Amino acid sequence: MQSSHPLLNAPILPTIWRLSLPNMLAMMASALVTIAETAYVGQLGIAPLAGMALVFPLVMLQQMLSTGSMGGGISSAVARALGAGHDDRAQSLALHASVIGLAMGLLFTLFFSVFRMELLQTIGGSGEALNQAGLFAAVAFAGSVSIWLTNAFASVIRGSGNMKTPSMALLTVSLFQVLLGGSLGLGWGPVPRLGMVGVALGQVIAFTGGAIFLGFYLHSPASRVRLVFQGPLRWADFHDILKVGAVSSISSIQTVLTILILTRLVSQFGTEALAGYGIGTRLEFLLIPITFAIGVACVPMVGVAVGAGLVQRARQVAWTGASLAAIMIGVVGAVVASYPNAWSHMFSDSVTVQTYARSYFEWVGPWYGLFGFGLCLYFASQGSGKVLGPVLAGTIRLVMVAVGGVWMLRTGAGAVDLFALVGAAMGVYGVATGLAMYWTSWGSEKSKA
Repeated sequence: MQSSHPLLNAPILPTIWRLSLPNMLAMMASALVTIAETAYVGQLGIAPLAGMALVFPLVMLQQMLSTGSMGGGISSAVARALGAGHDDRAQSLALHASVIGLAMGLLFTLFFSVFRMELLQTIGGSGEALNQAGLFAAVAFAGSVSIWLTNAFASVIRGSGNMKTPSMALLTVSLFQVLLGGSLGLGWGPVPRLGMVGVALGQVIAFTGGAIFLGFYLHSPASRVRLVFQGPLRWADFHDILKVGAVSSISSIQTVLTILILTRLVSQFGTEALAGYGIGTRLEFLLIPITFAIGVACVPMVGVAVGAGLVQRARQVAWTGASLAAIMIGVVGAVVASYPNAWSHMFSDSVTVQTYARSYFEWVGPWYGLFGFGLCLYFASQGSGKVLGPVLAGTIRLVMVAVGGVWMLRTGAGAVDLFALVGAAMGVYGVATGLAMYWTSWGSEKSKA
């Protein structure tokens, strides 16, 4: 039986754009939450701000794993089931996705309740900064279940082709997180000032509300894929999600490792160089959500087409989405490479810091387009269930940065040389991902009849 899913016949480029817009709003809101929380913590003092820098990569890792990695596996499995006309299986996958989200949330809570201080010390925490990071981590990761369930439920809904509901839910979560984090952390009005605990508590409360809302939506007749708590749990359904989600998790871990390694390498050139590098990465934190939004829109379109045996259409969706992301991100990269001070002036008046930021944009900006191209293909490949090639492309980027960066430091290279390496690694990642998708078979084409 073949599906009559509307994503099988909709025009590709307009549909990608229509599905991407709600995701862009939600992802941009999430990026702005990070900026708002950093501003709140900055008002608490230097030690809390340093503590936030310690714990932020771990918080980001959890979001990337639950949203982009395991979430992509969930959306891919649901979309492929619907594309093949197996609505009952899609419903079963929703239950299995919920179990995975619950289990992963509990695992994160248990791990950080036991090892959070040791892990933060390994990253480089000490003194009062370590204590502040520990306070934030204790509360934030105590609510890991709500984050994992929110993103698991959102991924099921996205897999059905519905982008508006999860995007509006996540946008609302972000707004509440900003309001609650500020009021509880800084003590607005009659609310007591809880400091780092309050900022983390705002996140937990907001995502708990998001999980409850999306759970009720999935259980309602309004959802194409229903969440019903009955029926046996089957390894085949777990495997269908994990064969994409587990492998994709490697990519998220590689991304965080790349950031940590780069931060460590750039810090060797002094505070001004690190600040200039930080200005560049702030822009990337706003650009990546755009690529993510386009890529996530491609996942159900590719998955439905692969499930229906329309492999040629699936690959066309992937190439179209990646090209759109490359153009949008590439234009921004070209602008900041040509006019770097337009962005860096917003964050620092230091001439030295602006010089480092200008060097970063001049060497990295021209490669933004290829990076967006590869990242979008990575998400599109999740829809096909064949994600190993793009993950290995991320491994190449990580090795280039780690090995090349250490070699540069030992040979006396400067920060500008390291920035050139960062840009080249982005370009290699984009090309390698494109070649991996080109060489990977997504199955055999079937007739529409």
